[in-house]
Amino acid sequence: MNLTTSINNQIFGTVQCPGDKSISQRVLMIGALMNQEMIVDGFLHGEDPLSTMNALNQIGAGITVDENGLVHLSKRNHVFQNCDEPLNLGNSGTGLRLMLGLTSGIGLNLSFCGDESLSSRPMSRIINPLTEMGANIKSSSGKLPISISTTSLQKQYRYELPVASAQVKSSILLAGLASGSGVEIIEPIQTRDHTERMLKNFGANIEISSVESKNIIQLQPSNKLVAKNYTVVGDISSAAFLIVAALISNSSGLEITKVGMNPSRTGVLEALKKMGANIEVKNQRLESGEFCADLTVKQSKLKGVELTGEIIPNIIDEIPILSIAAAFAEGETLIRDAAELRVKESDRLQAVSDGFRMLGIAHKNFDDGMSILGSSESLCIEEPIFIESHDDHRIAMSFLIAGLKCSKPITVKDCKNIFTSFPNFIELISSVGYKLEK
Repeated sequence: MNLTTSINNQIFGTVQCPGDKSISQRVLMIGALMNQEMIVDGFLHGEDPLSTMNALNQIGAGITVDENGLVHLSKRNHVFQNCDEPLNLGNSGTGLRLMLGLTSGIGLNLSFCGDESLSSRPMSRIINPLTEMGANIKSSSGKLPISISTTSLQKQYRYELPVASAQVKSSILLAGLASGSGVEIIEPIQTRDHTERMLKNFGANIEISSVESKNIIQLQPSNKLVAKNYTVVGDISSAAFLIVAALISNSSGLEITKVGMNPSRTGVLEALKKMGANIEVKNQRLESGEFCADLTVKQSKLKGVELTGEIIPNIIDEIPILSIAAAFAEGETLIRDAAELRVKESDRLQAVSDGFRMLGIAHKNFDDGMSILGSSESLCIEEPIFIESHDDHRIAMSFLIAGLKCSKPITVKDCKNIFTSFPNFIELISSVGYKLEK
């Protein structure tokens, strides 16, 4: 599915931020493990969370969705079960990595598969600590297909992350929770902490501390979780596309409600405000252990900035759309320490570079980032331009937003991947004044 942009758009109105993908997947896993009655509101019905739901149901979770989109987890008479058919996680790296930890902790015999993109992504950074913990995992040189077999995990496990990664941390925590093992994880800097917050919300015995700038998470071996209805806050990574759209377009003001404001995720707002973005945060509140708020965004004159060091792990998913903001900011933006982008759904640094080359945006690509020489002027398009999405939802949406600053429509190819994380992107962006044509 190709999408073509339109011109002379003005972004305005009020929209509700779609549910957080990471939280939606985590609450299914922890909820299924608790095996108690529970309703989840605000769940993101995108392909990635639905792949995780299907995988959990394959091992007997019995998760259902009602006509209003509410997710129901019920108390089962049976325990989790082995499955002869591979658990297909589709395009979901989060789903695969966290399910590996959960099912290793439960002690099942299973295999996993995924689509072409997921099958090319390295999983050794998850497999290695889980194997060290006692899991029996076989893979194809650290990639899919992957199989696990029943084994007992260590009663106490300590792991220091060589590279900050919320997915590795969460996978180990879920393995410890499911197996009743005590876990201590040391991360060089704090990464997104949805798993820790969710475990605390359900009553887990978990402690977080800081020693010499390192973040230490300790999960005790004895945990009695108590289920309660859960509300998924909005995904700030999805909101970022709407925010940048309002900042670079002829916007009279856009309000985005129910945006997740987890302190480990708001780096994208810090980066944009550093660039000069006019973003007002209102109605801050707490939902199911997560902070959220409403945002008002207005057209802004942006400037180039340097994005390096500690902020990078907390904006890693937003760097493609931040690169678009940088392309329409005055001066140079420098992004470094982001080599992790090379092993996402695509090589995102190369994918952004390819799109910039098609649009004539001056930039340089480094091993761990890029420099972008921006301009607030719209791009003068002389002939039809087709940009590859590289089968990556964040690349596709980023360049569709870039179309707001092009003098003529551009086409982004193979945009079906958008549905993995933002299933109503086309309808929602249309509702605030930006039409996309299939």
